[in-house]
Amino acid sequence: MNTPSELKYTKDHEWIKIEGNVATIGITDFAQGELGDIVYVDVDTVDDDLNGGDVFGSVEAVKTVSDLFLPIAGKVIGFNSELEDQPELLNTDPYGDGWIIKLEIADGADLSELLSAEDYKAIIG
Repeated sequence: MNTPSELKYTKDHEWIKIEGNVATIGITDFAQGELGDIVYVDVDTVDDDLNGGDVFGSVEAVKTVSDLFLPIAGKVIGFNSELEDQPELLNTDPYGDGWIIKLEIADGADLSELLSAEDYKAIIG
């Protein structure tokens, strides 16, 4: 199970990489493994201001659909358009080419709920 230490994580199995006031967000290796073969990614929240915990999209796998939850408050400023034709990137490269959205972090966004790699590993066992 790949859990890069430079990233932060959520209990909902999203990862977040913060660079200045922009965050890149995707699903974890654990999440893609649990979902199985991903066939579709739906994100219709670009340009929306959302709160932490809000649903920003969904991932459809062969047997299930799972909501995607925003780790922190901000404005969705980009979607990985590669996922439109290659949703399987979430399975093959969840921390690289399989990123899902870019977020402009809201002023005063609460980062206290984000987990370290070690804390996340403890949750997933």
